[in-house]
Amino acid sequence: MISQASTWDRGEAIARLRRALAKLTDDEHSMCQVAAERGIFCHGFRRWNAREFDQRWRNTIGRSTHLSRAQMEELANIWQLAEQIRLRVSLACDAQALEHDTCRGWDEFSNADLSRFCNDILGQDVEVVK
Repeated sequence: MISQASTWDRGEAIARLRRALAKLTDDEHSMCQVAAERGIFCHGFRRWNAREFDQRWRNTIGRSTHLSRAQMEELANIWQLAEQIRLRVSLACDAQALEHDTCRGWDEFSNADLSRFCNDILGQDVEVVK
């Protein structure tokens, strides 16, 4: 018997992903850092090569010739956590969806991306629709 995918709207898919992803974060680890370290979801800080990371983050955390990439990612993590507090949201994706600073948060992802994340993270075969 072939299993048929469930159909969720974007809001439901994001809400379910938010609940699951929030369990992976804490007061010291933003979703960007967790995704980078675990190689999940959007891959967080690691989705960008060094040049792209610099372009995305230099206006926010500045530039350094003496800090390593890992140290720069830690500064970005701290900034992201501060933004979550400032905006009163639980995930970096929510903060970025509001501000569009270094990425576009949830707005960055197509429905197909969200479907893939639901499969990868929730273990659910889902078709995400508008």
